[in-house]
Amino acid sequence: MTHESLEEQMIQAPLASSIVQHLEQHGIALIPDLLTKPQLHSMQRAFAARLGRLRWNDVEGYEMSERYRHMVQDVLTLHQGFVDAALDRRVVEAVNEYIGPNAELCEAKGWKSLPTKRDFHGWHGDMWYDQAKVKQIPRELKLGIYLTDVKSGAFKYIKATHGKQHPRNVQRREVEQLDTSNVAEILGPAGSAFLFDTSGIHRQSYPILEERQAVFYCYHDPSVPLQAEDVEYYRYHPLLLNAAFLGDLSDDDQKLLGFGNKTNLNPSFERQTSHGGFQRLSSAAFKAKLVFGEYRQRFWSKMRRLVGATS
Repeated sequence: MTHESLEEQMIQAPLASSIVQHLEQHGIALIPDLLTKPQLHSMQRAFAARLGRLRWNDVEGYEMSERYRHMVQDVLTLHQGFVDAALDRRVVEAVNEYIGPNAELCEAKGWKSLPTKRDFHGWHGDMWYDQAKVKQIPRELKLGIYLTDVKSGAFKYIKATHGKQHPRNVQRREVEQLDTSNVAEILGPAGSAFLFDTSGIHRQSYPILEERQAVFYCYHDPSVPLQAEDVEYYRYHPLLLNAAFLGDLSDDDQKLLGFGNKTNLNPSFERQTSHGGFQRLSSAAFKAKLVFGEYRQRFWSKMRRLVGATS
């Protein structure tokens, strides 16, 4: 099996037309120099702040639904750089040309992958639309950006597998039959960025020898019916945005961010949880702590008054 380094895959003319040409041919294309160094450093700090603790009660942080990844949702609320990257002219033009005029940014999140030798995220194409209702294979692009240097556990993509079949998880026995001689392995420094067609077969490789932080933006036509799993999870909800970062948006930018589009809005949505018992136990323990703190404060206030009265 041969792999290409980031430098070997580098697009020499990083125009939208060149990016789209690579997407059409290979399903993946690099976006060199997407971020300036100040942007990258500020985004790294903002992202790391969310990774400091598990999100809980009134404290912002990461979410955890699996053992080896810490998820940071809604990165467009964290720093201007995340918004600017999503609206980079080359990216936007490539997205509109490759997907079509109805393309929108439908998700923006990232995660920290923890060091492990376990194969926990195998080969797959991203399943997102209702395959019972949609016969054609709708196009979806993701923009990946590394926030840390990636020397292991890199993103891998089997070129020219996009648009061939409805995306699904690839079984181990099927992997042996794949032509893995044409794998793009995205190794590179923090700030490395790439676009890929999510119907192509890809994965995070293993072993992961050092933690990896990355963000992924998802672009597709929001009118395409979503699979039931994502509807129930409310995965592609309208984007959460920070007003402070939206001062210079053009009409096209607003359209790409889904301004006014209520297609996938689910008012008063309440997500179901599989950890209800644990959450109730945690809530009860926290309430007990608050009650204890209230009585403790009353006790010491009374003691101070008694000491003051006798002195």
